[in-house]
Amino acid sequence: MATTDTNPEETAPKRSRKPLLIGLVLAILLGGGGFYATWSGLVLGGGEESATAGKAPGPLTDVAFVPLETLVISLGPDSRSEHLRFSAQVEVVESAQDDVALLAPRILDVLNSYLRAIDTADIENPAAMARLRAQMLRRIQIVTGEGRVRDLLITEFVLN
Repeated sequence: MATTDTNPEETAPKRSRKPLLIGLVLAILLGGGGFYATWSGLVLGGGEESATAGKAPGPLTDVAFVPLETLVISLGPDSRSEHLRFSAQVEVVESAQDDVALLAPRILDVLNSYLRAIDTADIENPAAMARLRAQMLRRIQIVTGEGRVRDLLITEFVLN
């Protein structure tokens, strides 16, 4: 019996690293291509934005603003401030500008009543401005009727 002294490590062929290297290169190329396609807007709808970015915007149509008189509201004794000075403009559909201007006294009455009725802590809280604005806009839309008023733009909200 002849014994061969072969080592299993010497007889097994070495594993090739070529498939691993090819896979790594392909992964890098595909990842880079995907990044570029997303970044440049070829994927996920970004191409539409970049196509319209070079065009000049069209003229504003059907937009008008109705300025409201300045309101001065006296705040209660528990408030840190004595008065609230409030000014605003109402964004309206251009065809309804005259109607909303005609209803301005009613709008001022609704805003004055609302601002006097709410708690002074809500007026003094800066984070509550969005909620106050939404409440006032809704009240204005009720007074003027649906479809006339688009937005309320607060131009002055000063506590003194």
